[in-house]
Amino acid sequence: MFQVENWGLIDYEEAWARQMELVKSVQEKRDRNVLVLCQHPTVITIGKNGTSKNVIANSNFLNMMGVKVIDIDRGGDVTLHNPGQIVGYPIFNLSSYKEDLHWFLREIEQAIIDLLSVYNIESERVGGMTGVWVESKRKICAMGMHCSRWVTYHGFALNVNNNLREFDYIVPCGIEDKGVTSIENETGTVIVLDNVVNECIKSFEKHF
Repeated sequence: MFQVENWGLIDYEEAWARQMELVKSVQEKRDRNVLVLCQHPTVITIGKNGTSKNVIANSNFLNMMGVKVIDIDRGGDVTLHNPGQIVGYPIFNLSSYKEDLHWFLREIEQAIIDLLSVYNIESERVGGMTGVWVESKRKICAMGMHCSRWVTYHGFALNVNNNLREFDYIVPCGIEDKGVTSIENETGTVIVLDNVVNECIKSFEKHF
């Protein structure tokens, strides 16, 4: 099992610092698993496999809009977080589950796929691409993880009712021929984010 911490809307760098404190604690004590759920003000992050070339927007424009571009140590390329997107940081000791990061990634993907089915959204994996997709061409959940001493951190970003136009600032995940979508966009109805948070927790409880 795991504990849930809901940090609400929190600055990305503050959340990163708090996340690393949790990672250190779990690595040292091996006494718990923690699923952090939160939202971030608009921010662009570049993973260790990424490149700033996939940030399309002019740096002066991003500065004017107050959007930071931050290099981080997760896997993956460029992504964007903004309000209305559920960001999940599973800080899990895989030694208490299975010491297999690929298994862990697939379980998270399936947990998201199961969650989306609650909203009658058919979603799937796309071969060779981490994350969850609708009709194999619209990404609804991005993922990027890091694992150290079998403790995971960073995680997933599920688009719920966020402003998808802001993804025009980047080439999402460095993939030029696919788009992004959200639960609200796919259902055409108003979606309450807190309700999705609750469904997310229930889905993770089934898998972990």
